Amino acid sequence: MALKSPNIPDVKLGIVAVSRDCFPIELSERRRAAVAAAVAELGIDAVEVKKTVESEADVEPALAEAVAAGANALVVFLGNFGPETPETLLVQKFDGPAMCVAAAEGDGDLVNGRGDAYCGMLNCSYNLGMRHLAAHIPAYPVGTAAEVAQMIKDFVPVARVVIGVRNLKIITFGPRPQDFFACNAPIKGLYQIGVEIEENSELDLLVAYKAHANDPRIADVCADMAAEMGEGNYYPDLLERMAQFELTLLDWAEQHKGARKYVAFADKCWPAFPEEFGFEPCFVNSRLATRGIPVACEVDIYGALSEYIGMCASDDTVTLLDINNSVPASLYEEQIAGKFEHDWKLTDTFMGFHCGNTPSCKLCADRAVKYQLIQHRLLEPAGSDPDFTRGTLEADIAPSEITFYRLQCDSDGVLRSYVAEGEVLPVTTCSFGGRGVFAIPEMGRFYRHVLIQKRYPHHGAVAFNHCGRVLFDALRFLGVEDIAYNQPKSLPYPTENPFA
Repeated sequence: MALKSPNIPDVKLGIVAVSRDCFPIELSERRRAAVAAAVAELGIDAVEVKKTVESEADVEPALAEAVAAGANALVVFLGNFGPETPETLLVQKFDGPAMCVAAAEGDGDLVNGRGDAYCGMLNCSYNLGMRHLAAHIPAYPVGTAAEVAQMIKDFVPVARVVIGVRNLKIITFGPRPQDFFACNAPIKGLYQIGVEIEENSELDLLVAYKAHANDPRIADVCADMAAEMGEGNYYPDLLERMAQFELTLLDWAEQHKGARKYVAFADKCWPAFPEEFGFEPCFVNSRLATRGIPVACEVDIYGALSEYIGMCASDDTVTLLDINNSVPASLYEEQIAGKFEHDWKLTDTFMGFHCGNTPSCKLCADRAVKYQLIQHRLLEPAGSDPDFTRGTLEADIAPSEITFYRLQCDSDGVLRSYVAEGEVLPVTTCSFGGRGVFAIPEMGRFYRHVLIQKRYPHHGAVAFNHCGRVLFDALRFLGVEDIAYNQPKSLPYPTENPFA
C-alpha cells in the first residue's frame, strides 16, 4: 500500500536535457520530449524543463525553471554527448538528489542523428568524481525513451529516501536501558548523512505527558483506538492514558522539529516507563508508525533512522524487531519443512519479535492489546494481574514478502548497513509479543558472517515488501560504502572457512 503521510516526502522530478554544442541541440530536445511523454504515461510526477543546458550560463535558468515548478529531485538527461562542466554543475547547484541518464541511439540516422551519449556518460561520471558529487547512475544508464522512463520511476523511491533523510530530525527520550549498549551508537554518522538529532530526558517526556492531562482531543483518539482494535481486543481503562501519550508525542514532534520537515522518535520504554506512565507504550508506537512516524524501542537511534529509511524506500509502514530466537526443530518439521516452493532449511529461518510495536495492519486478524510478559515478571508482584505492564500489541505477523535491513554507525564512527530480502512464513508461532517466523536465503551464514562478524546489534528493521534494490541504491547515494547482503552459497564471505 502507498504510505500517505505528511512525514514522508513527495517527490517531484525536474527533467533537464543537456547538449554538447558540437551536436544538434534539437536531437537532445526531441529525445527529452519523448522521455517526458513516457514518464507521464507511467504516472510519475515530473516537469519537463524546456531550457536545454549547453553552457554554464544555461545552468541557473534551467534550475530556476525546475525549482519554480516544484521539483525537489533532478534528472540530468544526456540527449547527446553532453557538456561535461555544465551537466555536473546542475548536480552541484541543485538542492536535492539528482540522477544522470543517457539516450540510446536508434531514433534517427547514425550520421546527423547520432548523439554519442553512451560515450558522454563516461565523462559525466568522471567529472562528477572530479567534483566529489553524488548522483544516482542506474545499473545500465543508457536507453530508449521508455527505458529511461522506467529508470526514472525506479529513482523516485531512492530520491524519497535521500530527501527524507536530509530533512529528518530524530528525537530521543533516554538514556537507553542498562545493558542495552547495542541500542545506541556514535551520532557522528547522523551528521555525515544530514540527519539532525535532539536528545531529551525521559523526565522531559513525563512532564510533557502530565501537561496533556484532560486534553480535549483525548476522547476522539480513544474512539479511533477502539475502532482500530475492535471490541474485546483492548483494555478500555487504558485508552485515555495511551491517547494522552499519543497526543504528547505528536505535539512534541510539531513543536520540536525546528527547521526540519520530518521526525522520528527513539524512546525509553522500560524499566521506569510503565510504572510512571501507567502503561506500556507499544500500541501507541505502532499507531504512529502506521502514520509514517517511526518510534524505535529502547532509545535505538539507528533503529529509528533505519525504520524511516525503510518507510521512504518501501512506500509503506515498517517495524523494528529483535533478531530474536531460533525456530524449534519440532516447529520447523511440522509447519515448514517441504511445505513451500522454496525449500527452506532450518538455518534459513529465525523468529523476529518485539513486545508489541508492529502496526496492526501487518499483524494477523487475532491481534489484540495485551501485556508485556517479561516486564510483568520483572516489575509487578508475582501472581498478580497485569496492571501497568499492559499496552503491547500482540499477534503473529501476517505472511508477506519482507526486506530485513539496518543502517548502523560502528564504534569507529563508520556507517555500514545490511540488506536481505525474504518472507514471513504462514506459521503459527504459539508465542507472545509481535512475532513471526522469518525466512531468508542462507540466513545462517548471513547471521554469522555479517550480523555477528560485523558486530550489528540485535534490532533489525523490517519493510513489508522486497525493496532491497531501492535500499542499496539509496544507501550508496548517502555515502555508505559497506552494504552487506545474504550471499549465496556459491559466493563465500571473506571470513568464511573454505574447509568447513
